[in-house]
Amino acid sequence: MSSYDAIVVGAGISGAVIAERLASQQNKKVLVLEQRNHIGGNCYDYKDENGIIIHQYGPHLFHTNKQEVWNYLSQFTEWYPYEHKVLSSVDGKLVPIPFNFSSLEKMYSYTKSEELKELLLEEYGEGARVAILDLMKSTHPQLNELAQLIYDKFFVNYTTKQWGVKPEDISPQVTARVPIVLSYDDRYFQDKWQAVPMNGYTAMFGKMLRHPNITVKLETDALDYITLQHNQIYFKNQRFKGLMIYTGMLDRLFDLVKGELPYRSLKFQYETHAYSQYQSATTVNYPNDYAFTRITEFKHIVPVDSAHTVIVKEFPGDFNTSNADFNVPYYPMFNKENASRHAEYNRLAEQFSNLKILGRLADYRYYNMDDAVANALHIYEALKI
Repeated sequence: MSSYDAIVVGAGISGAVIAERLASQQNKKVLVLEQRNHIGGNCYDYKDENGIIIHQYGPHLFHTNKQEVWNYLSQFTEWYPYEHKVLSSVDGKLVPIPFNFSSLEKMYSYTKSEELKELLLEEYGEGARVAILDLMKSTHPQLNELAQLIYDKFFVNYTTKQWGVKPEDISPQVTARVPIVLSYDDRYFQDKWQAVPMNGYTAMFGKMLRHPNITVKLETDALDYITLQHNQIYFKNQRFKGLMIYTGMLDRLFDLVKGELPYRSLKFQYETHAYSQYQSATTVNYPNDYAFTRITEFKHIVPVDSAHTVIVKEFPGDFNTSNADFNVPYYPMFNKENASRHAEYNRLAEQFSNLKILGRLADYRYYNMDDAVANALHIYEALKI
C-alpha cells in the first residue's frame, strides 16, 4: 500500500471532490474504493434507449448560492439551466409547492386569498419563507386556520410517509426545509445558480476522477479490507500510514459497536410510457393518496425529442440491509438519541490521526449537493500540508 498516499472510501460527491483535490493540487496518489458498480453515488445517471437522462436514485437538481462551488464544478461540466418546480396533488387540484401566493389562490376564493395574503405580509413581510411549524404558532385565527390547512393537506401525511414518524418528532433541520413562501415565486429553489450537468452527473464525476494520480476500483467493499486497532489503520492486513478519507456509514466502520444509526430508504419504481408527456411538471407530490410520495418525469429536466417518457415513483421505507427494496441509506433519522450515538462514533474516529470522515453518511447529516461539495472543499483546505 506504500504506492498510495491516500485511500478514499466512496466515489460519491464527497469522495470524488476530495480525491480530485488531493490528486490535482497536491500530486497525491489516491486510491478510490467504491462498493457499487458505478461512480457518482446517489447522483449516478445514464441515458436510456430514448436518449432520456435517468437519475437512478431519484431526481437530483443542482442549486447553489456558493460561488466557490459553482466555479469548482464548472471545471468539469457545462451546464443546462434548469429551475425546479413541484406540484402537489390535493383535493383534485395540482397546487404549487412550496406553498406560495399562487397556491393560496388555488385553495381559496379570490376574496379570501387576498385577505390572507395581506395578513401574511403584515406579519412576516414580502418574500419571507416561513416554516410550517412556525406558522402554526401564529395567534391570528385566520393565519392559524391557514397553517392548519397547509399542515393537514400538504405536510403531515407526506412527512409521515417520508419519515415514518410524526412531524413533531423530526428535527427542525428537516421541517424547516418545507417553508411557506410569501410571494408568487413558485420555484422550488431560489438560489442564484440552478442547473444540471449538460451530459449528466456521471460524466461530470468521471471527469473529476479521470486524473492520472487517481485509481478507482468499483464493486469493492472497503470494509472487507480495513481493520482498525490500537489507533492504527490496517488495509489488507498491512498498516496504512497515509491518509484515509471515509465517506460511508460510520457505524459500519466500527462494526456497530455503539449501536446502529438508523436511516430512511427509498424504493424506486420506474415506468416507461409510450407517449411524449406524463405530467405537467417535473415532480408531482402525492401527500394524501397512494403509498408513494411523488412522481418525477425526467424529460422535464433535460428535454428530449422522443415519443416515450420515463417516470419514477418513490416509496419510502426504513433502511434494512436484508431488504433489497430498501437497502440503500438515504436520509439520516434526526433526533437527540441518534445524534448522541453518532457523536460517540465520531469520538472513536478521532482516535485515528490519519482517518478523516467526510460526507452525508459519515457525518450523519442531510447535505444538499452544493453543501456536500463545499464541505469537501473545506475539509481539503484543512488537510493541506
